[in-house]
Amino acid sequence: MTSFDGTEIAYRVTRPPFEGANTVILVNGLGGPYLAWRGQIEYLSDQYRFITWDYRGMYESQRPSPDVPGAYAVANHVRDLEMVLAAEGIRHGSLVGWSMGVQVALEAFRRLPGFARNLVLLNGTSRRPLEALGPLPGLGRLVPSLVDLATRAHAVASQVTRRAIRQPDVVTWLRRMGMLETSLDGEVIAELVQPLEQLDLEVFFRNLRALGAHDAEDVLEQIDVPTLLITGDRDTFAPRALAQAMARRIAMAEILVVRGGTHYTAVEFPELVSLRIERFFADHGF
Repeated sequence: MTSFDGTEIAYRVTRPPFEGANTVILVNGLGGPYLAWRGQIEYLSDQYRFITWDYRGMYESQRPSPDVPGAYAVANHVRDLEMVLAAEGIRHGSLVGWSMGVQVALEAFRRLPGFARNLVLLNGTSRRPLEALGPLPGLGRLVPSLVDLATRAHAVASQVTRRAIRQPDVVTWLRRMGMLETSLDGEVIAELVQPLEQLDLEVFFRNLRALGAHDAEDVLEQIDVPTLLITGDRDTFAPRALAQAMARRIAMAEILVVRGGTHYTAVEFPELVSLRIERFFADHGF
């Protein structure tokens, strides 16, 4: 699909299970390919149609022109989504965002009034995400500067990242760092990690820098649809306290804290997360 500024955006659509099936928009994390949603798609695809897209410059989507102001701004990701929805003739649906996708989903709620029938927000925050990182006090204040440095030195960062991904014990280190649940199947992890080797890390860091400047705090009190927040009690990127604080500010909020869940809760506990989403949809007539 050609977006508003000429950027080619890749998106994926599942076959509707029946005529009139509701649509679920899966809003990706920055470093997560659409495969991260496999558990939810497999479990719920007999009831819902799913749509997801690759952020501009990520995976199969084209890099925007360097002449486009704020090319990677969160608002532009929402404009890409709006073009995808128009191409598919989708007027209403559920917004399900993970990590960075929480920011994009909240911005979509702001910019596409009346579209969302409900929100499901996983492992994310409404605040400036880079400033909310844990677990060390003050770490969040350092991260934006580190991201700026990595953006300027993206060639070196790319070499380091690709060498790390190729290491046979990368999964072990990710588990030791608390980034993945220890019992998660190694083949599942490899499926998620492998596409990162081909990622354009200059684009990754530009997206990350734009994400770090985005704040959706003011959207919370505007949310007038049922909202489910899901978080893990071992998530160091978006600690559960952030989700709990959001839940207190959203009028129709429910929350699930998954014991043992990290930032990849939906991948680590696909049945639990899918069952909870299914129940949430049913409870609210979606």
